[in-house]
Amino acid sequence: MSILNVMWAGGSAFASVQKVHQQVLGSIDCGASIHTWLLQGGAQPGDGAVEWNLSSAQLKGRHVWKLLVPLMQARFRRALPGDVKVVLLDGVGVARVLLPVLKSLPEVRAVVLFHGMTRLRGSDRTLFEQFPESRLTVAAVSQTLADSLQCDLQRPVAVLRSAFDPDAFRAATLPREQARARLGLSPGNAPVLGAVGRLVGSKGFACLLEAFAGVTTHQPEARLVIVGEGAARADLEALVERLGLRGKVYMPGHLAEAATLYRAFDWVAIPSSAEGLGLIVQEAVMAGVPVLTSELAVFREQLAGAGWYAPSDDADAWARLLEQAFAAGPEAAVQAQLQALAPEQAWQDFTATARRLLSPR
Repeated sequence: MSILNVMWAGGSAFASVQKVHQQVLGSIDCGASIHTWLLQGGAQPGDGAVEWNLSSAQLKGRHVWKLLVPLMQARFRRALPGDVKVVLLDGVGVARVLLPVLKSLPEVRAVVLFHGMTRLRGSDRTLFEQFPESRLTVAAVSQTLADSLQCDLQRPVAVLRSAFDPDAFRAATLPREQARARLGLSPGNAPVLGAVGRLVGSKGFACLLEAFAGVTTHQPEARLVIVGEGAARADLEALVERLGLRGKVYMPGHLAEAATLYRAFDWVAIPSSAEGLGLIVQEAVMAGVPVLTSELAVFREQLAGAGWYAPSDDADAWARLLEQAFAAGPEAAVQAQLQALAPEQAWQDFTATARRLLSPR
């Protein structure tokens, strides 16, 4: 038997989604062969994924492409592995494309995994209703997201809270000084705040820069590193200049090895205005670095009373939170957050749930 993993696209913009799917598929111990499709391309050399290189207009059936959707679906149908039993679909966009193909294949079961809040259409609910629960499982990476989807779709939504093997993750994490050197930071004990994510508005990095500028008036030696790439880079770089933060803020771009570098930081800030789960929370805390997060339900779900929170898009509140964090130090905070996250138990729960979801039944 084989499992087909269908992603919207590859590349750095989709790195966190790819990471979750890799963790899910890596937990399978049934000897199944794994195939991966990237509908828009972006495969890394040597990863064996099939790149379809389709445009958004083609996939969404826009304009003249609407007439050619049946031909595209026929191509997908012919390309399916002959022994495929389970198809893992990356969110509603991929589900809209592939579920019509799978409808006439009763021997194939689909799992649609949602990674973030999505605006669902009435047609999405109609599409999902065409599949019994025995043939279609909807899953979400957090309880918060699952509750929202269940309300919209009016069908059960499984919770597959993403997790990592703590021992393997920690073994790959670089020591503090080595990680700082990799990021171009000067050695020493100056406080370093880290942030990791795509450079887009929803990640809240503009708010973080404004808050950090206020902190540096009292702690001029403090540094901020924002690891990631995206469309907002030029705007953020201009904001760095306007706030007088040149030399105090580093933006090294997308780093494939970002997960190994957390120990370069004293704290990690996650000022997002929306998240499906926020893998950075788990990665940072497992590396021994506490997090400061937006006041979002999905972060409360993971950290409860051990979290350090500020409202999203409130630079003054974030400045106060940063000052409190730098004054308190990270040691006690990370111990409380480790206890709240319970990484070892989370990993056991994740692997058990992933295996159950992807079993052929």
